Amino acid sequence: MKKIRVKMADLNIGEVDDVLITSGLGSCVGIALYDSRTKIGGLAHIMLPEVPTNRKSKNPAKYADTSIELLLKKLRQKGANFRRLVAKIAGGAHMFKFDNSNPQMQIGARNIEAVKKILKEKNIRLLAEDVGKNYGRTMEFYLENGEVLIKTVKGEDRVL
Repeated sequence: MKKIRVKMADLNIGEVDDVLITSGLGSCVGIALYDSRTKIGGLAHIMLPEVPTNRKSKNPAKYADTSIELLLKKLRQKGANFRRLVAKIAGGAHMFKFDNSNPQMQIGARNIEAVKKILKEKNIRLLAEDVGKNYGRTMEFYLENGEVLIKTVKGEDRVL
């Protein structure tokens, strides 16, 4: 079993014997995409909902809109079937308390919303999620069976 680390604002793909792991999911959202027949999957650690309109991004993996597109491209190149892809997501926590309720500061909620919108547009079924709340998470994505183990700082691990 090969463990593949996915850093913040990064993504990677793997196949049957691989485990894709990302940690430090606070307001960031981790998205696991999986083709159960080929046992090919990918994991992205998304920091922000979309590339700001006023600048070009040097890192497409950082934003939901460009990261999911890049992940889909890599999965197709590896041999995953687009129509069989399913998704599981985690993260999007509200990590900091602010006095004002400026929606721009609610990065976690905006990340969740952006990821779900893109999945819907791409007709990718969201099978499971562990999102929101106010604590960090780690995702371990097992490509042998498509299970995603969520580890939390609270010690309340669960399988999606």
